[in-house]
Amino acid sequence: TRFAGRQILLTTKDGRLICVAPGDQPDILAFFAKQAYAATDGGKVAIGRSHPGAGGVVHSYEEALNALDLAERMGLDGPVLHAADLLVYPVLTRDRQAMADLVENVLGPLRNGRSGAQTFIDTLTAYFDSGCVATEAARRLSLSVRALTYRLERIHSLTGADPADPVNRYTLQTAVIGARLLDWPDTEV
Repeated sequence: TRFAGRQILLTTKDGRLICVAPGDQPDILAFFAKQAYAATDGGKVAIGRSHPGAGGVVHSYEEALNALDLAERMGLDGPVLHAADLLVYPVLTRDRQAMADLVENVLGPLRNGRSGAQTFIDTLTAYFDSGCVATEAARRLSLSVRALTYRLERIHSLTGADPADPVNRYTLQTAVIGARLLDWPDTEV
């Protein structure tokens, strides 16, 4: 009755609860997202962009599914995902071979580290996710600041790219995002 008189479709598909609502009524989607999140004990809610027509509903649904997949691969922890906020990721993977080349060329040398590439990927992820603040990144990794600084120095010596340098940081961060999207180093690219 809260949304009586509005055009809303609720259904299920493949074990997912789906809400189709007019794109110009964001209050419906916000309410649905809040209720669905609360009812699923912490499940994720994804909202696709508004597109015209019946084909637009399908497009929006696919965007929402892709947002859920991206959240899983990228470790995004927000309860509500908006496909519009994640548009950069499909752009980065549109040319998969170029991304694979970037990952391999920039991060490949990390395999030569004693602890392997994944430890360094996790370190860079925490460092970038914390706004390049070493104390916060160290806290997230349960490391001392000195241990984190040592890892960052080791990354610099292995790759030749300094995570503290703005030009290198962009390249490293893009490569780390690509590694997460491509499941590298677990999967060969």
